[in-house]
Formats: sequence, structure tokens, C-alpha cells
Amino acid sequence: MPRRSTSSSTGRSTGNSTASNAPRNRTPQAVRVRRRSFGDFVKAFFAFVALLVLVVGVPGALAVLIGWPLPHGAPSLDWLQREITVDTFLRILTVIVWLAWAQFTACVLVEVKAALSGVGVPGRVPGAGPSQLLARQLVAALLLVGATAASLTPGLSNLGHSLEGNHKPTVAAAQATPGILAQQQEQAASTAAALAEQASHAQADAGHNAKQHGDTKYYRIQPPEGRHHDSLWEIAQRHLGDGRRYKEIYELNKDRIQPDGSRLSEASLIRPGWIMEMPGDAHGGELVEMPDANANASAHVSPGVQQQIHDYAKSGDHAQGGGSQAQGGGHGGAQVSVPQQRPASDGDRQHAGAQHTAPAATGESSAFGLPQALIGAPLLAAGLLGALGRRRRQALWQSALGAVGGRRGMEPPTPTGDAADVQDALLVGADPDGVRLLDRSLRGLAAQLAGESRALPTVYAAWLSNGDLHLQLAQPAGKPPAPWQLGQDQTFWMLARTDAERYDDVDTAAPYPGLVSLGTMDDSRLLLNLESVPGIVSLSGREADRAAVFASVAAELATNGWSDRMTITLVGFGEDLTPLAPNRLRHLDGIDDLIETMEAETRQRRGALGAAGHDSVLTGRTGPAQHTRWAPHLVLLAAQPSAENAVKLAELASDASRLGIGYLVGTETGDLPGAAWEMEITGAGKLLAPLLGLELDAQMLPLATQRAVVELFVEADPERDPQGPTPTPPFLVDVSEQGRPAVYARLVGPYEIIGLDTPDGDRSALLHEALALLLLHREGVHPRVLSSALWPRGVTEDVRDALLERLADWLGADPDGSPRLSADATGRLVLAKSVVSDLDVLRSLYHEATQGKGVDSRAVRGRLLTDALVLVRGPLLADRPEGRYRWLTHEIIDAQLPLLVADIGLALSAFHLEKNRAEKAIEALNAALNSAPADERLWNELLRATHATGDEARLQALAADLVNRSGARGLPPRTEALLDELLPSWRSGVAAVG
Repeated sequence: MPRRSTSSSTGRSTGNSTASNAPRNRTPQAVRVRRRSFGDFVKAFFAFVALLVLVVGVPGALAVLIGWPLPHGAPSLDWLQREITVDTFLRILTVIVWLAWAQFTACVLVEVKAALSGVGVPGRVPGAGPSQLLARQLVAALLLVGATAASLTPGLSNLGHSLEGNHKPTVAAAQATPGILAQQQEQAASTAAALAEQASHAQADAGHNAKQHGDTKYYRIQPPEGRHHDSLWEIAQRHLGDGRRYKEIYELNKDRIQPDGSRLSEASLIRPGWIMEMPGDAHGGELVEMPDANANASAHVSPGVQQQIHDYAKSGDHAQGGGSQAQGGGHGGAQVSVPQQRPASDGDRQHAGAQHTAPAATGESSAFGLPQALIGAPLLAAGLLGALGRRRRQALWQSALGAVGGRRGMEPPTPTGDAADVQDALLVGADPDGVRLLDRSLRGLAAQLAGESRALPTVYAAWLSNGDLHLQLAQPAGKPPAPWQLGQDQTFWMLARTDAERYDDVDTAAPYPGLVSLGTMDDSRLLLNLESVPGIVSLSGREADRAAVFASVAAELATNGWSDRMTITLVGFGEDLTPLAPNRLRHLDGIDDLIETMEAETRQRRGALGAAGHDSVLTGRTGPAQHTRWAPHLVLLAAQPSAENAVKLAELASDASRLGIGYLVGTETGDLPGAAWEMEITGAGKLLAPLLGLELDAQMLPLATQRAVVELFVEADPERDPQGPTPTPPFLVDVSEQGRPAVYARLVGPYEIIGLDTPDGDRSALLHEALALLLLHREGVHPRVLSSALWPRGVTEDVRDALLERLADWLGADPDGSPRLSADATGRLVLAKSVVSDLDVLRSLYHEATQGKGVDSRAVRGRLLTDALVLVRGPLLADRPEGRYRWLTHEIIDAQLPLLVADIGLALSAFHLEKNRAEKAIEALNAALNSAPADERLWNELLRATHATGDEARLQALAADLVNRSGARGLPPRTEALLDELLPSWRSGVAAVG
């Protein structure tokens, strides 16, 4: 696949550029001459003569010298059998010249019509590239002194440029034309070339004068031509010298009423015919000054356009707003553009406020700040937080069910330093609801299309904007199934957030697992589908910046919630990232190993697709054969490949999108064969893709943050130090009578608070929730973590601070005057030791019974374990209101508490069985099973205690109850083996009971 160079689209041509390497503007540029000189009249005269000769002189000469070239009657068989003479040959040539003249005349008429109308791009006459270029140049030269504004007529503006970027094909075509027409065309082409050079100087002078005098200039948005769509980025690139200055144009024109009555609300949503006020230093063609302020400019625009500009200028006092991104221009079959956004609802605005208020807290002390890379990446943070929670739960369960009893009831290590900051940033930035809605929406769409026997469309990108999901398709795919709607055009399918919330979980494969966040564009987040790109995605920039982007992509792909199985191969980086997802991430040492691996996999996938009768992985992933579940393979190559290896990668990637393989390759130079999409990461954190019209705030994972994230996962690894010492709970209380707390909160079961008056007002529920969060994190809670927990959609700092003041006043102070709510050295909020929860007491009682005083005293151990089990009144916060305490989904307390209760029940059962008190042991186990009904250890111990009673019928009934509870899955192997030991006839007994 030929490489598409970024510079070819965005660079500015100079006078020394050759035709072969000169950058090309896809929108033709007009030349505006502010003053008409004698030379202009001379040029116009010659253009008029050339047009007169070509349009009138050529047919006149043919009519006089040759006459009518065709036979006057129907040809007979004798006529067709005559010998071809010189006269016959001349008449054939005459017919060809007549056809060429007719085509050229049609081109002249098309160009003149476009010039006089002042609106739109001239239509293309089929097969008339050189002829239409010549007509355009001559008409443009003629109208240099005409009353029509060439500045608003893009069809006349491309003096000196052909349809492909230069005027050489015109001269070549003229030289190939026989006779007098060739001489006339060659002369006209030479004249047009000379005019082009002079016009370019006039363009530069006009821009310089406009900049000197600060005249107000206007630009009119041009209609689309082929695949090119005008965009603010390209306008800024042409007329301001830097595409990134599109925001200045957007600021000048935001919310102003356009000629069609609509307004500019997003920089990516511009329409043909709209008028844009330009900054004072704008230069180049296609610009006009305010007609009332400049008589010459007024002469160049039609009266209708003059009135439109005049009316538009009067609307200059308008609301100012933030910039947005330019619409994607795109090259080739794969391009990304910004979707049209609906007006944000109040809920959306509140959610957006959460994203924008988060960075504000960095104005506090440096120790008080959190890594912004994770706070600004809600999908990545949610994936990492979810994966970390699963890893910690796995460690808990593995410890509880493993052979090492000393690890029972373990507490996850409390992170410190950078790891603590990263954990807080994950809690602040994570958007699990967004991940859930994205996953359900995509799977729901796949299930609906499969139900309608429709194929999944190829999706290049997804945009999350104001809570809505926009899918950008590779090509139109018809009307989407409800509740999906068509977006701004046929290539966008849109799903409103309110409709997405109606989706439930469906049993279908993830249709687009290759989606990964690249960055944000104002309030819109772009997810690129690496799996669908028809070729390689290249990333250039400094090595450290590229590494941060690669690490972010790898981490999100490894932990996201909208994928099933996948393989992510890392080359040239990321060996230390594998702890994030050992089942997904794979590291290879070098490019040679990668090429060998991918060549084999490419062959295998091609063969498998052919054997299955699928044209792509999309048709194999869902629909009738969804059991196949083609998993994507995404290759992230951070190292610059050699020229030979780059060619091999390009060959592999040419068919990769059909096979479910994606390639993201780093490059130092930006020159990479087979690159379908070229991106650049700047030192300022901007991800640029000029050919796609994108400038994103890049999503990155810097090295320091990356290491802290990995540290969290390594510390939570269940295989790490399995025989280490039993960790001490983070907060132990005095369980003696002298240790009575000032404030006691009962969290295990219904929520109750003893020692405080119930606060009045609307903030009571929030105060209770904030206290519960602080009680579950005795190590301290970052204020921003507290804020994001209580207000998931965001809140301003003054509201948060006001709540903290009320919370501090509510909790009060200890008798010595010290406040019960304070901040530690890191700025985290901590509770005084006089504020205690029953969960703190429960942990302390168990710890004291098994590792403290109870170790040496049987009576003390029994009393402590009995007191602990009495505290268990049900699940955590059993009566919490619906919609509140959603932050509990980020916690592992839901796994810790049942395991802790089970450990207490097992310890108390063992205590009673030592003295052969089987009934007491059964009573303790049944009490623990009320809070931990799924703990296999409790059921096995209950079987032993029941067996100790000697009542075989009772044991048989318990076995039957266990079989019924296990359902189709059957009994766990350990339980089955224990029953074989205690009651060999249990199978026949269960069958009899059944």
C-alpha cells in the first residue's frame, strides 16, 4: 500500500518546490488581486483572445477550410469498402478536433457559470482534466479585471495548479494535439503559467497588505469535492500557516447566525456557504474584505454575497467558547471525522463538569495532586481498577481456599507513595458506567443485527460525546436497528445515552474488541478500532512520548471491559506490563520473532476463514457461527523497523483488517511503508493526524505512572510470597471495656450510628455516605476520591469543601480538643481513633483471638470469637438506598467480609469441636453461612461437625441439601471426596431422597 505522507497534506509549498514534491492543497486556492493594474488588462486581453480563438476561431477555421467532415447521407456498404485516402484521414482527424473543441467549450461554460455565481466548486466535465484546467486558467485571467469575485470562487482560484497539483499535464496534452489547435493550446498554457506566477506574487502582496492594515477578512466555506470536505483545520493551514490555529477561527465565529439561519456550535460541523470571519493576519486567496469597507473588494463579490457578509459582520458580538477540532479530511478508504453532537442534557453537563473540575485540585500542594494521565482517561482507569479488583479478589479466594491457612482473612497491602497516588487517581478517574454502557451497546447491536440476518458493519472509530455513542462506519450500511439512529451522515450510527441504558447483558461475542482510546477532542473521546484499519497505524514523535502512548494503548487493551479474548503482542517495550494481564499480553524480544510469528498466524487465519466460508472475522465473530469467536490479535511495535522489515510488515498488514489483526508501529521519521493512518505525538501531549483532520489531547501513560500501576498489580499477585506472614489489619481498636469509642457506626448489616445526632437537611444522606467511606479506609481518603465517590457525575470544589466542613462539624472533637476529622501529611482525610465501626471491631476481635491474647488462652479465644460472630447482622450496609454507595463496586470489601466471617465461623467451630461440642460448632457454622453462603470451607466443616454428632440420617439430609444447591454444576471435588470419606453411601441416599 503506498505511503501517505503527512507533510504532503499540511505543508506549504514554496517557490523552490518542484512539481514532484510540492505539497498539494486538496481545496483549490483562489487569487485575489486588490488593485487592477495595466498588466491585469493586458493579461485579460490575451486571455480573451485565446478564448476567442479556441471557442470561435477553431470551429470557424474548420468550417471554412475543411467543411462538414461527416457524410451527408447514411453510409452504404460501398462507402465502407472504399480505400482510405488522405482526405478520409483528414476528415477523421477533423471529427476528433470537433469533439475536442466541444469538450473545451463545455469546460469554458462550466467555469464561467461557476465564476459568475460565486457559489460552489465548478462541476467536472468527464474526461476533460487538461482541457478544463486550461479553460479555468483562461477564464480566471479574464476575470482578474472582471466584476465577479474570484476570491469566493474556488474553481477559478487554482492558477498554476492542475487537478493533481501542477499544470504540466496541460502542456503535455497541448503538445500531443496535432495542427493549429496544438499551437494555440500551447501558447495559451504558457500564458496561463505566466499569469499564475504573477498572480502568486499578487496573492502574497495582498496578504502582506491585509496583515499591515489589519483589515477584517472573510472566507466562505466551500462545498465538498470528491472525498475532500472543507474544514477549519485546512482553512487555518492555508490562510494562517498553521492548522492548529483553527481555534482562533472558531472563537471568532462561534454561535453567530450563518446565512442559512444556523449557528456554528462545533468546529467540526461547518457547512458549505457559511461565512467565517478570519484573524487579521490571514492571507492568500479565497479571502475577501468587508465589502462596505473596501470598494475594490466590493467589486469582486456579487450583491447577494455582499449582503450576506454585511449581515454576518453585524453579528460579531457573540458568545465566546472553547475551541473544537477540525473535521477529518481523510485520505484513502479509512478516515476519521468528528461526529455531530447533540445538545447536552443537564445530566450530561454535570458529568462533563466532573471531567473538567478534576484537574482544578492540582492547584493545591504538589503532594496533594494526583496523576492527571489517569484522571483524564476514564475508560483506561475503569479497566485498570476493575482488573486490580479482580486480582485482589483472586488473591483473597486463593488464600482462603488454598493449603496455606495462615493467609486466611488476608488484607491487601496498603499502597504507599506513588502507588497510593495512582490508586487514588484510578478511583477519581474511572468511569465504570461508561464502560458498561459501551460494552452493552456494542453487544446489543451485534445481537440485533444477527437477529435480522445482517452483517456487522466495519467500524473505524467510536466517539463518546456528551454521553452518546457515535460509531463511524467504513461505508454506509443502511438504517441501523432501533434504538440506534443515523448520525450526521450515512456513515455514522448514533446511540443516545438514555437509549443505551435500556440495554441488558446479552450472550454474544464482543463485536469490536479492538477499540482503544487515543485521546479527547473537547468533550469527545476518540476510540480507534485498530483491528479494522486497512494497513498499519504509524506513530512518530519523541521516543519517551511514543512510549507513553504505547503503554496507554497496551494497558487499556489488556484490561478493557468491552472485549472478550484477545492477544496483544508487545515488541520493543512493555515487558514489565505483562503483570496487568498475563493471559492477554505477550512480549517478544525482537522484530524478527514478530515477523516469523505473524507470517504463520496470517496464513493460519486466511486458511481458517476460507474453510469456514467467512469473508472477514466480523462475519465469524457473530451471527450463526458466533461460537467461532474470532479473537483479535493486536501488535504494538514501538521500535523503528528496518527498511526490509518495514516492507514485510506492510505486506502482512495489507490484509490484516479482514483477519482481525491490527498493527500500531512506532517510527522516528514518520516515513513508514504501508501506513494507512499516520499520527504524531508532540512534546506538548497532542496527538496529531493532519490527514484525518484530528488534533487530540493524547491519552498517555508516562513511565513513572506506568511503574506505579504495575506495582499495584504485582503487590496483588496471588502467587507472590504465598507463605508470607499474615498481614495485620490496617486499624486495630481496643476491644476491652476501656476502649469504648466516642462514635460507633454499625456497617455490617443495617447502617446505624451511635454517639452522634442525626443531621438535618438534604445533606444527611451524603454525610452518612462520606463517613462510611472514611470508615472503610482507615489509611485515609483523598478529598478528590471522596468527591468522585459521592458525586460520580462531578461537583465543584466549593460544594465538596462545604460538605467536608459540615462533616467535620458533625463529627466534632475529642475531649482534648483534637478534631475527629483531619488531614494527614499527604492531604488525605483520616478519622480519629475515637471514631470506630463494627467492621473495625470485627477485624480486631478475630486478630486478637488468633494472633493476640487468644493464642495463649483458650477461654479468651472462645469469648473473642463468639463476640465477633454476634456482630455479624447481615451484609455490608444492608439497607443502603438505591443509587447511593456506588463506589462500593470499586471495593473488595464485598469479598473480604464474607471471608472474614467464614474464618471466624471456622475458628469458633474448631474451638467447640476440641471439646466435642458438635452442636455448638454447627450453630457457629450456620451463623457464618448466613453471611457467606458460598464458602465451600464452611459446608465441608459443617459436614464434619454433623458427622461428629453420629446422626447418619442428619448427615444424609445435609448431603442431599448440598447436591440440590450445587445444581447442574455438581459438587466441588473436595466436597465430593469428603462425603466419600464420611458417608460412602451418600450417592444412593441422595438418589432415594430425590
